[in-house]
This record gives sequence, C-alpha cells and structure tokens, in this order.
Amino acid sequence: MSVRRPVSFYSEGSRIAADLFLPADFEPGQKRPGIVLCHGFTGVRQLMLPEYAQTFAEAGYASLIFDYRGFGDSEGSKWRLLPLEQVDDIRNAITWLEAQPEVDPQRLGLWGTSYGGAHAPYVAAIDERVKAAVGQVGFEDGVTFLLGVRSDAERAELYRQLAEDRRARVLKGQGDVIDPFERALRNEHSREFMTKALQAHPHMRCTLSWQTWEKTLEYKPIEIVHRIAPRGLLLIAARDDNVCPLHGYQRLYDAAGEPKKLVVLPITHYQIYAGQWFQESANQAVTWFNRFLGQEGK
Repeated sequence: MSVRRPVSFYSEGSRIAADLFLPADFEPGQKRPGIVLCHGFTGVRQLMLPEYAQTFAEAGYASLIFDYRGFGDSEGSKWRLLPLEQVDDIRNAITWLEAQPEVDPQRLGLWGTSYGGAHAPYVAAIDERVKAAVGQVGFEDGVTFLLGVRSDAERAELYRQLAEDRRARVLKGQGDVIDPFERALRNEHSREFMTKALQAHPHMRCTLSWQTWEKTLEYKPIEIVHRIAPRGLLLIAARDDNVCPLHGYQRLYDAAGEPKKLVVLPITHYQIYAGQWFQESANQAVTWFNRFLGQEGK
C-alpha cells in the first residue's frame, strides 16, 4: 500500500486541492522520483487517479494528483476549462512537487489520460524538468479531437456557433454555456461511463463556455511534441477508441523524436480504467518511468 496525504498549492493565485501519495516503505531523508498525474476532460482527482497514483507509489514513486482550477475542490473561476490554463496548472504542480523534501527534483515524470493524455506530451515538450512522459487514450490535435467524429454539416454548425458566441462575448460581455455531458452522452461508451461517474461524483456535473471548444480547436500538441526528445515519451492507445481515435496518437507518435514507444491495447476508450487493462496500462507506465527515472534513490 501507499500513504496518502492531502496537500495544496497555488496556481496563478488560486488554491489547488491535491493529494500526495508516498511509498509505504518511504523513510525520512530519502528522495524518491516524482510523478504528476493529469486528469481528463472535466475530471476530478477522486475519479480513477487515486488507483494510478497508488500503483505508482507502490512502485517507489512520490505521486501527485490534483483538481484543475475551477473543478473539484480547487479554487478558480468555476468550470473555466481552457487547455493552456490547465497546462499552467500542471506546470505549477510540477513546481510544488519538486520543492518537496521527499522528492528528487532531477527525476520528475508526467502522466496524463484522455484530455490529460494531450496535456502530458504538451507540457513535456515545453518544460524540460519532465524527464519522462506517459500519455494514454489522448489526442494530438484539438481539431481532430472535436471534428473527427462530426459530419461536414455538424462541423459547419460548430464553427457557426463558435463565431456567434465570440461576437456575444465581445459585444455583450458574456457568451453562452453548454452542458458537456449531454454532448458526451451521445456517444454510447461515454454515456455508460459518465452515467456511473456522475452517480459516484455528482459534483462533476458542470457547464462549459463555448470558449472551451474554441480554445481546444486551437490546441495542437502535435506541433511541439518533437521537442520532448531526447527525453522519453510513451503513448498508450486504445484500438477501438471512438472518443480519442487511435490515428491521433499514431500521428503524435510519428511526429515525436526518440526515445518513444506506442502501445496499442485491444479495447475502447474507457476500458483502460478497469480490470486487466487498468493493470496493463499502469504497468506499462511504471516500466517506462523506471527506464528514465530509475529507483537509485530508493
């Protein structure tokens, strides 16, 4: 098992709620490698992340989970979800983790899933403190993520709505909001997963501005992923993913430099979080972190 400790830090002036997981055999004076875990779209830290953080801690890593600004127990503008602001939250989480006496600041890793599976490569590309990154079931480009599952007519309508909302924000000072779960629930896999998630964590239900969609369309990890090299990048994809299709991670992998690895599991997007596929994805991540972060300080 591991030891879980509630902690907090600040990101651009907002208090961020977080939990630090330490190995059960941690002894005072040791410095262990650290891993920051990044959640997915509208996720809260109590959903899925503790299981991964505990697995990483049992493997010897100090592991940090947190709620993005505006979500879960963190302060900040309620439900404001802009990818580059979440990138800042992640980098501030790294700064907090490297300052802890239990952590070796020269051996820091980054892990992210789904929307966070795009953030992890992006942050690793711009922040050289990250010595190894793991992304799972994420995407390479916001255009592909949002438009890849839409018809031509639906794409045109989305752009029309975005332009209309942008004018409203400029001319009237406020745009409209949308229910992301209604849109997500149109997908059968998402509907099943989110129904259960909302029952367990009802505070996850939120509304988002159209600006979330606008800024996601502009978000392009693929354009900078080559900057991670020579640090290591592992991507774990789901073969039958219809939320973040496999071809997106294939493109991201192709654009990255060495060392890199792409693992494709024979599953759908949400199957990665349970049973054997949770264990497989977590083990793949641990093996990757062991390769680049090591356990010499254990």
